[in-house]
Amino acid sequence: MPLNAQQLNTATFAELLADTHRTAVHLEMRDVYAVGDEADDFESFQRTGVPNLDAGRSFWPQWMPLVQDAVARGVVMRRARIVSEPVTDYIRYEHAITPLNLQAGEDVRWLPRRRASDIALPGNDFWLLDGRLVQFHHFTGTGDWAPDGKERTTEPAAVALCATAFETVWERGVPHEKYTV
Repeated sequence: MPLNAQQLNTATFAELLADTHRTAVHLEMRDVYAVGDEADDFESFQRTGVPNLDAGRSFWPQWMPLVQDAVARGVVMRRARIVSEPVTDYIRYEHAITPLNLQAGEDVRWLPRRRASDIALPGNDFWLLDGRLVQFHHFTGTGDWAPDGKERTTEPAAVALCATAFETVWERGVPHEKYTV
């Protein structure tokens, strides 16, 4: 049964994704993230240059089943990343661990920022679920989650902006396997 308006504001992301039936798209636009659940793996990658591709570590044991379940239900999951070039160490790390996103069932593309100059983009990263619900992500200047880290809306103008922005980025984006850092 679809979530009502109150539930949309209080549901976990896992519950929102479980209520998604067609599409889940994610646009990332930052060159650096510093979220706590990646800190150890990122620090290790910076030291060694070797990504940790163990799906049983970090945030992957929670994330992978969510994606796999959604994909098994027929949800198409796409992730697009707008990145500055040359890329930051963080983007190099993110690119190196993307095989886990692909293994889970996501499709991922990369768009060099210089090719995004004429795209109307929202001010924050977001998820757009079934073309009806946007979850914006708020980060601090250093890349960690802001205290009010998530904002959700079904407001038609915000949904339309995010849908158009994502599809334009997706069309211009380079598939993960063809993008080198």
